[in-house]
Amino acid sequence: MGLFRNVKSVVYEVKLNKTMTGFFSKKETESKSRPDGKFYSCASCKLYKGIQTPKMPTYGNFKKKILIIGEAPGMTEDRKGKPWQGKTGQLLERTLDGLGVDLFEDCKSINAVNCLPLSKDKEQRNPTSIEITHCRRRVINEINESQPKMIFLLGNAAVESVIGHRWKKDLGTISKWRGWTIPDQDYMSWICPTFHPSYVERSEREVKTIWRQDLKQALSKLDESPPVSQKAKIEIIDDLSVLENVSGICAVDYETTGIKPHAKGHRIICAAVADSVDHCYAFMMPSKKKDRMAFLNLMWDKTVGKVAQNMKYEDHWTNVRLRQPVRNWEWDTMIATHILDNRQGITSLKFQTYVQFGVVDYDSEIAPYLQAKDSKNSNAINRIYELLKQPQGKEKLLEYCGWDAIYELRLAFLQMKQLNYEFLPF
Repeated sequence: MGLFRNVKSVVYEVKLNKTMTGFFSKKETESKSRPDGKFYSCASCKLYKGIQTPKMPTYGNFKKKILIIGEAPGMTEDRKGKPWQGKTGQLLERTLDGLGVDLFEDCKSINAVNCLPLSKDKEQRNPTSIEITHCRRRVINEINESQPKMIFLLGNAAVESVIGHRWKKDLGTISKWRGWTIPDQDYMSWICPTFHPSYVERSEREVKTIWRQDLKQALSKLDESPPVSQKAKIEIIDDLSVLENVSGICAVDYETTGIKPHAKGHRIICAAVADSVDHCYAFMMPSKKKDRMAFLNLMWDKTVGKVAQNMKYEDHWTNVRLRQPVRNWEWDTMIATHILDNRQGITSLKFQTYVQFGVVDYDSEIAPYLQAKDSKNSNAINRIYELLKQPQGKEKLLEYCGWDAIYELRLAFLQMKQLNYEFLPF
């Protein structure tokens, strides 16, 4: 492809996983109420007082390395000293048995909160977010120590426990998360959220059918190791002439000063072109037309298929700010996501990057700068110029833009396969 011919560039070998100690970074162990980084403790939670089985231990022989994370012990479980002893446990046990899994022999069980939550009237209740936070360290330590092949997250509390502290956006409910078999790159385990059996037990037949399908689909991956997400080279370039070598299909991503391109002062700050699933060019958008001609020619080239996440955005900005029509938009990953699954809250690139590739967060450092201070004004300029003034701000922005393009192309190819779509170049 002639990637390095006459190119003044810096090649960034970008590793997907951040360097961590165990599963926590220092930032993750800190909280707003404990900025010194101290952990919440059982002593500050106090749920363990006045119940029969405080800090309920994990239970199960774990022969198939399946970890099941529930919500919290119920009255029956607290009395008997082990999980899944009531009606909901019996339902879970029967359903898994029908799928070839023994709940207590093949699995190990723990809860998002491991003490029975009681109201002031000594009635069983749902655990609170603060109680989930208190117990999270115990759950994560169990994952770390047991290294399960598969983790079932049963219900909202389990999702909040394992995903919530890493997901910097709206977590939503289990309806958004159920059914995905996530190759989580932090835990290197399949993460499989689905309904809690207590919800299934009191629901209509169709919920029971969906629940069983979720469990069956997840278990089909049990003998496979989660794929390690590929590294990628994000090549930062000044000379755009190398874009003349791009052929076939590519993904295009912009970082701009706002949502809409029409108002005075708006411009495309940088762009990325992923020409393969493991390589991408990223560059600041030249102010002079002659310096960006290679990119304009690429966007006009009808023999090169273009991919974008919400192509309307890139198309509009290209037409208005670069005065260049685009030919051969080939694939919109956001529209394809909606065709494949029409649930709300799942079409964003960041959500799809996590559930499909297991990368939970690569944008939290950059995302605040892409928001305008006046969120109600669609013509407002965001804070991207502030980012560029930060140390290494330009490089971080280009790297982020590059990852967007890489993940868009990876997602597009995955969706094309799922929809039996064949790209036919001119």
